[in-house]
Amino acid sequence: MAVKDQQAASRRGSVWEVGITALRLGLTSFGGPVAHLGYFYEEYVKRKKWIDDKTYADLVALCQFLPGPASSQVGIGIGLMRAGVWGALAAWLGFTLPSAVALSLVAVWLQHASLGEAGWMHGLLLAAVAVVAQAIWEMTRKFAAGRLEATLAVAAAIAVLLMPSAWSQVAVIAIAGAIGAIGRRKTLEPSSVGIPPFIRRSTGFLLLSLFAVLLVALPLARAWVHSPLWALFDSFYRAGALVFGGGHVVLPLLKAEVVPQGWVTASQFLAGYSAAQAVPGPLFTFAAYIGMAAFGWKGALVATAAIFLPSFLLVLGAFPFWHWLRHQPRFQAALAGINAAVVGILLAALYDPIWTKAVNEPADFAFVLVAFLLLAVWKWPAWVVVLVSFVGGWLRTLFG
Repeated sequence: MAVKDQQAASRRGSVWEVGITALRLGLTSFGGPVAHLGYFYEEYVKRKKWIDDKTYADLVALCQFLPGPASSQVGIGIGLMRAGVWGALAAWLGFTLPSAVALSLVAVWLQHASLGEAGWMHGLLLAAVAVVAQAIWEMTRKFAAGRLEATLAVAAAIAVLLMPSAWSQVAVIAIAGAIGAIGRRKTLEPSSVGIPPFIRRSTGFLLLSLFAVLLVALPLARAWVHSPLWALFDSFYRAGALVFGGGHVVLPLLKAEVVPQGWVTASQFLAGYSAAQAVPGPLFTFAAYIGMAAFGWKGALVATAAIFLPSFLLVLGAFPFWHWLRHQPRFQAALAGINAAVVGILLAALYDPIWTKAVNEPADFAFVLVAFLLLAVWKWPAWVVVLVSFVGGWLRTLFG
């Protein structure tokens, strides 16, 4: 990759330094994407002073515009600015490795556990209801507060419920983006400082082109290459490429991809999703859990690499074009429509498979209400609520 900003090059650190710093964050960053961005700010901006406040704000804005896990993308961007492309890889690996390994081990454990009558399993399912409901609550206030956005969210939920498939979700996202672009223009205040152009425009264009080619070519090749790992790579690449709005939104798209294939059961899927709330690092490492449960360590590696590959291509490819995108009102309006639609898609997932699988009696609903109260009102960390639900489910079986 060609580096254009010589001043930035003179301030670079080592790949090892980037990797160790990211690993420490990967071991300690509980709380989801928003909390991760706070940890990053304290570490990279305040403590280490690798970048300034304004550059960090602009990088966060860029990653909020892109599909995929925003916190991981911010880490990739900081690694790129600090130590080049290898620094970007080290930043991703350090932040991702702890939770990916932990969730892979959870998958192994669950394969040897009795899921049918396990009260702790039901506790994890009920925790998933509360966690997703709280995410929808927060996202609705942010992305679906206006009339047009609320209408798009409800329409998206109805469409996905009536036509449940991965491709219907892609179509809903595309239509919502088009409606947003036509129906409303949204402008952002320009940043007083831009992200330094570490990547040439020609290189950025090639990376964005590769992102698009893979998105189209992988499903076509899947019809000819009859390999389970190829199918796994295709499914997880598409999930990483099309998910706007953060880690929770990957839930319905992955469910539509992996449960009908028989790679995991619905109960295994939701239990793993709950377990992902209790570990630090990015929620997208849920991919490691599914890959491990379905195909062992090879599956965990393939699924994890596939779901994060779009983030690399998009972040590195978008760097040189960010200033132009920031001043395109229709582009911003389309993203507002897409964000509203993903709220609706997540709302549909809250009903099916989460609610229908977990809430079977009044006591279950009461359990969910308490968990939601702890999350939304008392502001307990999600990982604490998951652990409490785990223990609560086990105690219900023990004394019930």
